[in-house]
Amino acid sequence: MTARACFLAFALPLLTVATSIAAPGIARAGDFTGVVELFTSQGCSSCPPADAEIAKMVKQGEVLALSYHVDYWNYLGWADTLSSAASTERQYGYALSLRRKNVYTPQMVINGQDHTNGADREAVDKIVKTLSDSGAGLTVDVAAKIDSVGLKISVGAGEGKANIVAVYFDDATEVNIKRGENSGRSITYHHSVRDMETIGMWDGEALSLILPVSVMSAYPGRGCAILLQVVGEDGSPGRILGAAMIEPDAST
Repeated sequence: MTARACFLAFALPLLTVATSIAAPGIARAGDFTGVVELFTSQGCSSCPPADAEIAKMVKQGEVLALSYHVDYWNYLGWADTLSSAASTERQYGYALSLRRKNVYTPQMVINGQDHTNGADREAVDKIVKTLSDSGAGLTVDVAAKIDSVGLKISVGAGEGKANIVAVYFDDATEVNIKRGENSGRSITYHHSVRDMETIGMWDGEALSLILPVSVMSAYPGRGCAILLQVVGEDGSPGRILGAAMIEPDAST
């Protein structure tokens, strides 16, 4: 792999969605300028700078920032402890929708519509602003909160159709990497995605959903992002129209 971005050509896999459960936390909705998704790997020597940028984004809170750990670099001598086939499949899905012939790490996908090297914060910020200024940012209101009944999700009115996707993530995970390209390093990963599921569909009309407390309690302390995302006819993820987040419960 190079000192910049690590590329991998691909054959197109079938897209799958992993199932999971939400977690108690603190709601925050309607205040994101965009959604930034980093595709990274503990076995990629060029990824730590991008991982550090995600940590900054999480702290600043202007965008909804998520990290997806792919598994296709695991053969290099270190199996990423946060990696999953579902994360890899999501990145391949973006390659389809973005009409790319390869995938790479570190890659940041912005609002499901554009991408850049994950270590290039200036480029990420520019894409977020360009999409927002052109009306292609987060244009549909999405809110999420937790009470005694469960996780309540509301989506405002708009145009088009989209899936309502719940993305479950860990707040921060420190990993001591013992082999591979980052051998000997201790890296803290932020908002690492562990599971995803489609929980509803939106047809442009305002709607509300509730996930029960009994469903959410299986993963205490885990955060949950709610994405309103267009999906292509081939199942590939597309533009993200709106987003909200339930922050991890710091008390657990």
